[in-house]
Amino acid sequence: MKAMKVLASLGATLALYATAAVAAPTVYIPLGSANQVIAVDAATDRIIASYANVIDAHGLVATPDGEYLIAGSVKETPAKEGSTGGPASQLHLVHPQHGHVMQTIAVTGWTHHQAITPDGRYVISTHPVRGGISVLDLQSNQIVKTIATGASPNYTVITRDGSRAFVSNSGGGNISEIDLKTWGVTRTLESGPAPEHLVLSADEGTLYALNPRAGSITAVSVQTGKTVNTFALGGKLHGLDIGDDGQRLFVSDLEGNRLIALDPRDGSRRELSLSPAPYHLNTIHGTNKVYVSSRNEPVIWVVDQNSLALVGTIKLPGGTGHQMATVR
Repeated sequence: MKAMKVLASLGATLALYATAAVAAPTVYIPLGSANQVIAVDAATDRIIASYANVIDAHGLVATPDGEYLIAGSVKETPAKEGSTGGPASQLHLVHPQHGHVMQTIAVTGWTHHQAITPDGRYVISTHPVRGGISVLDLQSNQIVKTIATGASPNYTVITRDGSRAFVSNSGGGNISEIDLKTWGVTRTLESGPAPEHLVLSADEGTLYALNPRAGSITAVSVQTGKTVNTFALGGKLHGLDIGDDGQRLFVSDLEGNRLIALDPRDGSRRELSLSPAPYHLNTIHGTNKVYVSSRNEPVIWVVDQNSLALVGTIKLPGGTGHQMATVR
């Protein structure tokens, strides 16, 4: 009987550890000029691994199973003599379990941000100086499509069913909708001035576009493509994401040294002072945390979504934190 009790107790303990493991995602963060990507345990907010030779990475996504990271570089290399493609940059395929870059794939023009389809097959990169996006097929590890979207494409979000993508065209002042079966642009949506980062509402009925130069967020109806609301926040905005509750928007203000929590249902907001220059941010779903990088210092601030209190700081080995990817 004692042995059975011990085994039952051990089983309960192992179950608790398993639950904790499921509830603690890993956050991968590209560090730009530091030429590396780090992995952070979101349960402890500690760096648990780093991957070198990821050159000037800014955008980053992970396959849903966490097997690969795909990081886009903002560093261009001159085109080879006789080439018509122009300067190229690299997409880095990192295998976290093996601990290094497995392959690099050349793509025309420097890449800004990445998005990955829910099935983990295709990676979309925005190319601001090329006026469009590229599509990497992870089955062949080749660029299979380039699609013109508009002037200075910045950011891409993809619907949960993988049927559509939305690309903000900062220079064009609009958003392109792309059918991911035909890989064609099907609509142009409103966006407010010079849209950059995007996020979809929990029900995917509203697309929120950040307008950094105007210091505002534009809410766009996905159904009609028209603006339904504008939230004037001021400052020089940069990062944008949605909270665990599927309602609150979190926004960073580089100029005002603040993190803003905005409830678009009634326009109410709260603010937390963060200095210097809060930059990229990601809500780490399932943890009630927001990770916010600084543009001027090698740190990530850890903020509680509910209380909007600073609960920790992650010191980076160098560089600046950019587009983060979470693997659960």
